[in-house]
Amino acid sequence: MNLRPMRAGDLDAVATLESHISPGPWTRSIFRDCMQAGYDAWIMEDDAGVLVAFGVLSTGAAEAHILNLGVAPTLRRRGFGRHMLQHLLCRAGQLGAQRAFLEVRVSNIGAQDLYRSQGFHEIGVRLDYYRNEEGREDALVLSLSLLPSVNQLREG
Repeated sequence: MNLRPMRAGDLDAVATLESHISPGPWTRSIFRDCMQAGYDAWIMEDDAGVLVAFGVLSTGAAEAHILNLGVAPTLRRRGFGRHMLQHLLCRAGQLGAQRAFLEVRVSNIGAQDLYRSQGFHEIGVRLDYYRNEEGREDALVLSLSLLPSVNQLREG
């Protein structure tokens, strides 16, 4: 696997993957705008150069927001999402964030399980946040402290 920053030449593949993942997908231009705005955008490719996963992170004021994270549907539950999430959280810390936030569809139990396994907890709900086939869907707002815990400080 190869994890690297997203480039302009990746946008078509990323937007295509996103269209297979989300009922209200980001467009190519949204990904492009994120890159142009300086957001941390990453892709994961297999050894043949095929897109496996992507992630987009914004940081500022000691906070990070995971804006989008996607894994090819046929490759889920193999650790790629966890690896991308851990990479984004590491980058967030490197960029000075002390807390990370994200939204996740209430129907996306697999993603919720992944986020909770990494220490995220629910702090709220955004009503009608996402588009879907039936209209709108709520989002859970999750948060994670990126500061070392007291136990980790004692161990060090």
